[in-house]
Amino acid sequence: MTTTGRTQRLLLPAVFITSLGNNIQLIAAALLMVRAQGSVLDVGWLFIAVAVPQAVLSPLAGRLADRYDRRALWAGCDLLSAVVALVPALGTVLGWPLGAVVYGSNLALATASALFVPVSAALIRERVPEGRLRRFNARYEMALQSGMLLSAAVGGLALQYAGPAPLFVFNAGTFVASAVLVLATGRGPGRSAAVGSAAAVPTARPVPSRRPYGPLVVLYAQGSVVVTVFNALMPVLVIAELHRGPAVVGAVDALGGAGFLLAAAAYRRTGARLGDLRLALAGFTVCAVLFALQPRFGVTGLLLLVPAGAFVFGQARIASRTLLMTAVDEGRVGRAFGTANAYGLAATVAVMLGTSAVTTRAGVPTGFAVVAGLSAVASAGAAVWLAAARRALPAPAPTPPAAPAADPAPGLRDPRRA
Repeated sequence: MTTTGRTQRLLLPAVFITSLGNNIQLIAAALLMVRAQGSVLDVGWLFIAVAVPQAVLSPLAGRLADRYDRRALWAGCDLLSAVVALVPALGTVLGWPLGAVVYGSNLALATASALFVPVSAALIRERVPEGRLRRFNARYEMALQSGMLLSAAVGGLALQYAGPAPLFVFNAGTFVASAVLVLATGRGPGRSAAVGSAAAVPTARPVPSRRPYGPLVVLYAQGSVVVTVFNALMPVLVIAELHRGPAVVGAVDALGGAGFLLAAAAYRRTGARLGDLRLALAGFTVCAVLFALQPRFGVTGLLLLVPAGAFVFGQARIASRTLLMTAVDEGRVGRAFGTANAYGLAATVAVMLGTSAVTTRAGVPTGFAVVAGLSAVASAGAAVWLAAARRALPAPAPTPPAAPAADPAPGLRDPRRA
């Protein structure tokens, strides 16, 4: 097995474990808040409290990811998260105020997550050759989504049958395991020297053929908005408007997860055939249409349209991730993903609050339509921005004709041409 292959095989389970741990922590905290307070508003503020520090700190975190050892930063994020996960376990045993423990630990975890997003993207870009990024990003999203899907089952069952303290201790163990996997990848192939040499040359710039990453930030980050708001709207739609039980919510979520996993499997072929930019723009647009239709046809429509939307959305999401990762040189990937994370989280909070106001006045289907419209506008705006940036690029200089080869010395002339 090559060093590159070994690194990839270690990073993927590390991504899965980190995703599992982050979401177990958040789900367990939300369930504890509901059990203690019984208020959906408290849970909503918990999610906002997690999003705001990440939005503020992500740009700075992106710069740190491009300046320091990314492997050490990733492992440090995991170890910090492990310590944070133990705080609620200790608090529940010692009887500390639940609200302070939950909010404090999740704010600390959000700080670690703000650094993890750009660091993980930058380390992947550093260690995975560009020709293999399409395959790796598909597997990355499968690992990430699998961790998120499994976290709901693990968190809920463990909290019900084992209690909060053992759950948080187990969660701390997942972060430690992720750190061990990342450290086992070993030192990178001389990144510090390459970055240092580039930094020493004032004229060093990203490859001229790369696309501007501003519109790609918008394209990639709007996917986070769609997923987060969908997860908030779906339980309200099923339980409050369709008058069905939580089992239907679970079935819809499971089908959506299956659609996303199928999308990751199909992306390698569709991305190669259509191209990442075309797949991302078309995929997000089609997903917006399906998103607006999902609440219009009852439970049957949800069971059919949610997996279809997840299948299209998943491929667009992976394509936009690959585009953003390759839009800048390797030394600026952390900054690009830090910006995207900040924009996505800030937009999520704004859209979440706006959608809540809309659904209160006009109903949940209207909220779905508003989010779908915003997603379509973001995709169209990114496409227009990319086209304008492409037109503004200077025309490539013509390639000078090759000079004719000089005749060889008389003594070396080819006898066949004599």
